[in-house]
Amino acid sequence: MSMIDLDLTINNQKVHRKKIDGSKWLNDFLREDLGLTGTKFCCGISVCRVCTVAWRRVPDSHWEAIRSCSTTIEYLNGTEIKSVEGLPEGNELHPLQKSFLDNFAFQCGYSAPGFLMGAYCLLDKLSRSPVPKADIDAAIEDAVGEHICRCTGYVRYRRAIKQVVLATPGLTV
Repeated sequence: MSMIDLDLTINNQKVHRKKIDGSKWLNDFLREDLGLTGTKFCCGISVCRVCTVAWRRVPDSHWEAIRSCSTTIEYLNGTEIKSVEGLPEGNELHPLQKSFLDNFAFQCGYSAPGFLMGAYCLLDKLSRSPVPKADIDAAIEDAVGEHICRCTGYVRYRRAIKQVVLATPGLTV
């Protein structure tokens, strides 16, 4: 056990903990220490991607999708995390959340947070490097193609994500 002083920004809130076990998984820290239970735990080996959150090393850099079940908080010290709870903009759902609801993109909802966060990272990537409309499906596949949904909502997830990409200015060329 490696004890560290932890400084993170999670969902735009500074988080500081003194003498915390740095080998603790991010998923456990979010759920147990911070009460952020939207990020789920499933396989525990980064295969299903249910536990996906957005991460960036420095402010204003791009968001990357990481698996919180296999990433220690020590590795993330000094960086920024966004979980599904951080998606809403004020009192409004994020456009991805609205689209997931409008497209009935999930059944049980267990894998939805991971899909949302993978899609959120895709939107950020496309805002920095737009793709031709013909390449949207491939970009979506690259972002969430390895996510597992036991209810098999894949078509609806992809449809919801594509709807947001197409409706957001500047993501396609």
